[in-house]
Amino acid sequence: MTFLTIGHRGVMGVEPENTLRSFVRAERSGMDVIALDLQLSKDGALVVLHDPEVDRTTDGVGAVADLTLAELRELDAGLGEHVPVFEEALDAVRAPLQVSVRDQAAASVLAELLLRRDLTTRVEVASVHEAVLAETARLVPGVRTALYVDQSGGDASEVVDRARSARAETVALNIRRLTLETVEAAHAAGLRVTGWTVNTLEQLRLARALELDGAATDFPEIRRTGRFTA
Repeated sequence: MTFLTIGHRGVMGVEPENTLRSFVRAERSGMDVIALDLQLSKDGALVVLHDPEVDRTTDGVGAVADLTLAELRELDAGLGEHVPVFEEALDAVRAPLQVSVRDQAAASVLAELLLRRDLTTRVEVASVHEAVLAETARLVPGVRTALYVDQSGGDASEVVDRARSARAETVALNIRRLTLETVEAAHAAGLRVTGWTVNTLEQLRLARALELDGAATDFPEIRRTGRFTA
């Protein structure tokens, strides 16, 4: 079974998250997939940022939705990096991408881009919201989707039902809260299961023991360690 190593916002443990620098290092480190986050700027550009506000990851302040692309581009996202637009990330690396979106507005703009650039085999769309994934699957036939579930409550069957409702092929579960019952139920339903965020050897061993299909990590060392983990 192939175990996928997913670079979380690039390799955010050693580089500024969601920047081109981080994505390039993730690819050079051998990550199988690079995960990033998309939001819409005030003027409708798909920008690569995780938080609703820019305060934590840049030298700016304010909500992403209140800032134009030009204003966002003026910010320092760490080590002199700029906030990328999605197409820059696409062009900076060749690796498959897992792209997380929170709302339907961003998902609709993303869907149009996926169709225009014929990216359905390279880009997997992820979200914590079933409705966003279901609508994306409708707009982009054949696109792969992943549902992020924290599993702070509910049972294994609920996770599977949510994934089916979202028309997702993968469920991404919090490594600190997932259970063997959920992993087995998801696999029995034909779903792939990945864990987040796997940043220690102990967590990697757990992911392997539970027979997960992959893991998101902040550190390139997990990829190298994983090659030698049974």
